Amino acid sequence: MVCGLLTSHRRCAKKLAMQVNWEGKEYVFEKPMLVSRLLQELNVSKEGHLVVANNRLVTEDHRLGADDNVKVIRVVSGG
Repeated sequence: MVCGLLTSHRRCAKKLAMQVNWEGKEYVFEKPMLVSRLLQELNVSKEGHLVVANNRLVTEDHRLGADDNVKVIRVVSGG
């Protein structure tokens, strides 16, 4: 588990926190944020990734809550 926004593992474990799964790693963010901010924190492009919060696809202007379960999915295309 990796804590986001410069928080320690110990602090993350004690508080209600947003769980984010991306590329097989768990990240924890203590504060609510927009999807666009989350993608910035993870240093990934909004054009190349989808975000699913609590089993629902959400847009970049959606506000993620501290208790959300979030998955970031890389978009793959080809022809």
